[in-house]
Amino acid sequence: MTAITTGRLSLEVCNTSYVLVDGNCLIQDISFDVDVGEIVAIVGPNGAGKTTLIRMIAGLAAPTSGNVLLDGVAIDQMSFADRAQQIAYLGQSENVDGRLSVLQYIGLGLLPHRRLFASDLSSELSTGAMKAVGLDRLADRRMDQLSGGERQKAKIARAICQQPKLLVLDEPTNHLDPQARGELLGLIAQMGITVIAALHDLTLIEAFAQKTAVIAGGRLMTFGNSIDALSSRQVRDVFGVDLHRFKHPGQDRIIPSLDIPMFASV
Repeated sequence: MTAITTGRLSLEVCNTSYVLVDGNCLIQDISFDVDVGEIVAIVGPNGAGKTTLIRMIAGLAAPTSGNVLLDGVAIDQMSFADRAQQIAYLGQSENVDGRLSVLQYIGLGLLPHRRLFASDLSSELSTGAMKAVGLDRLADRRMDQLSGGERQKAKIARAICQQPKLLVLDEPTNHLDPQARGELLGLIAQMGITVIAALHDLTLIEAFAQKTAVIAGGRLMTFGNSIDALSSRQVRDVFGVDLHRFKHPGQDRIIPSLDIPMFASV
């Protein structure tokens, strides 16, 4: 896929915390830097604080202390219009108007730039984004008639159409079958922009993300190269399972695999 988006941003998470009014600390003093164009996965067990961190990076929640910066500008100080032009966010759940056609839904990504594009260029961008994710044959189909994988592809196409500099994803592969997960992450990786994605499936991360942030209990346990960050010891300590790496029998690559024990019910 030829990358349709062209803008890029660097990201800095600086001593960022998020504390509820009752004193419960969901994120505590997390810091890491993301280079321009890097893909970074955020992983951790349920309740680790992934969604809270993702929402702060997307500008949907303001840190109670510290900052999240895009090219040196605090996200929570940016106007809604500026954020919409620079950041595309795909959450775990989104109420999509099922009456919209696929092409109409994808075209919503142009709303932050509606004054910049003539109608003919807007149509070209929407159509190009739709073709980039392989949904052109479904242009007139209603959104409520799509499969889960097709719906996620439409969301990625809308993000492409938005022309963002940063793409923020919260569990984008949830409820997708294995093949659809790989296809979706492949599309995201080809966008050519900075990506921050909270993910559950540890076995997909090494092929997708250059770096990984592992969090547990609201704290950053490690951040760095995905293979190093997801070492067998780190995965065992944080997730309580074993991650093994095997040489592919027919290709020059390594296959990560999780050894998940099946416990008898009590």
